[in-house]
Amino acid sequence: MKLTGLATAMTLLAVPAFAEGDAANGEAIFGRQCVACHVIQNEAGDVLAGRNAHVGPNLFHAVGRQPGTYPEFNYGEDMVAYGETGVVWEEENFVKYVQNPTDFLREVLNNRRARGKMAFQLRDEQDAIDVYAFLATFATPAEGDSAMGADATTEEAPASN
Repeated sequence: MKLTGLATAMTLLAVPAFAEGDAANGEAIFGRQCVACHVIQNEAGDVLAGRNAHVGPNLFHAVGRQPGTYPEFNYGEDMVAYGETGVVWEEENFVKYVQNPTDFLREVLNNRRARGKMAFQLRDEQDAIDVYAFLATFATPAEGDSAMGADATTEEAPASN
């Protein structure tokens, strides 16, 4: 019995956590509010969402990765410091960050002088949850997990803001 419980626990740990928001609404919000600065572009160069903006980093495979690590993007030192703590973008920290980037970084870094470079804020928590759900549709699946589709399993992931 103990072995079966361990196997079940290991299986549950291997399953990726899916966002609870409304991805379709998140896509609409992204299309209205995020595209001015962000793009979702795969390694082949295909723009999957957005208008090829580069003010902010590419958000392809942002969910589940370390903040502040998108190649060739000039992050603020506080975002880099946050990423260096070993965290990855998950629904909870993403939602708090996009609602107030500077306050979020000040809190998590315990530094009242910390600043976020992202000026825009998604004030509504549900909107932030929905945008996260949309971005999660572009997340890198767990190794060996084909539940997210063949396209998602073949692409490398640039980092997020």
